[in-house]
Amino acid sequence: MGTQMSQQTSVTIDRRKFVARLLALCADALVVTGLGSPSYDVFAAGDSDRYFYLWGAMGGSTAISLGLALAQPERPVIAITGDGEQLMGIGGLATAGAQQPPNLTLVVLDNGHFGETGMQRSHTSLGTRLAQVARACGIEQAREIWDIDEVETLAAQVNARSGMGLAQVHIKADELPRALPPRDGVYVKNRFRQALGFAPQ
Repeated sequence: MGTQMSQQTSVTIDRRKFVARLLALCADALVVTGLGSPSYDVFAAGDSDRYFYLWGAMGGSTAISLGLALAQPERPVIAITGDGEQLMGIGGLATAGAQQPPNLTLVVLDNGHFGETGMQRSHTSLGTRLAQVARACGIEQAREIWDIDEVETLAAQVNARSGMGLAQVHIKADELPRALPPRDGVYVKNRFRQALGFAPQ
């Protein structure tokens, strides 16, 4: 526990820089965002019709990205979420581990806090190790990231579709200005379908 706390105090990764670099390196990936700050981070890096933003489905990003990865096996799929949402979606994590789509990567931006409800400490700052939880769910390519330059290795794994992975990215506990993506769910759904070659509904 002492080692974990000392690592937390030395976290230097800027969440927006990490997300922007990852998306730039994974230009063909389909992206599902967790609600709140992960959605703001992705939108701040530049909007795309390949991005599916969640606004109120707390805990749902893993399950939605799993379904997408199974339906689109030739495309890399990334879920970008936060520690609070992933903690709520542990059941989805176990299901994804059972399914093991090789084109799915879960990126958990972990600041050790519940950012949308007042920055209360989350379980990851109280001893829960999400990468270890993921490995217990059968996701062997699960790791913790403490340095922003590790984004290069992560992006290579995403693009290769070489096995399901989870990256617990330890980010600074900053409260950044909100960059708000489209909030019209029908619009986001239809443009995402069109990006996949389907007609809007």
